[in-house]
Amino acid sequence: MVTVGANPAEVERSLAGGELECPLCGGVLARWGHARPRVLRGGQGPVRLRPRRARCSGCGSTHVLLPAFALLRRADLAEVIGAALAARALGKGARPIATASGRALATVRGWLRRFGARAEAVRVFFTGLLVETGVDPVPPAQGPSPFADAVAAVAGAASAVSSRWPGIGRVSPWRAASAASGGRLLSPGWPR
Repeated sequence: MVTVGANPAEVERSLAGGELECPLCGGVLARWGHARPRVLRGGQGPVRLRPRRARCSGCGSTHVLLPAFALLRRADLAEVIGAALAARALGKGARPIATASGRALATVRGWLRRFGARAEAVRVFFTGLLVETGVDPVPPAQGPSPFADAVAAVAGAASAVSSRWPGIGRVSPWRAASAASGGRLLSPGWPR
């Protein structure tokens, strides 16, 4: 799985130009059909998606090209999940978050549990990204909880990316988190 931009035409152009590389061997990725269609739940309604597949010319492995607005194996947009995580960092409970987002309580609890279980590792990863990419990086101050610290690090890293490369525009913290994690923000075994 490779994280790409949200514009399908840009993804096609990048594939045709040999600009995407295999995360396993560094070879050039080429078109290889599509993954199954799916519908992601968003704040403004459903988003229909049929991700592109690509095959490496070097090692022959295939990859799904997942847009940065999606997280691996999640039925909701990264921004929806991120809003729930940010609300938790502000001290809200799972029930009010579930009600506000229109999602099942069990779904929201799953997001919060998964993120909370690795909050320190996530904080370290995104603080490192912030320091590495920021023009004059200032790591976030310690917050009231490790969960809040991790959310602050995600926001700081997104801000650092936007300030380093102003041509890409303002990047949503949760799209930046999806891109930086390869869509694996809530996946088992991430970060390593």
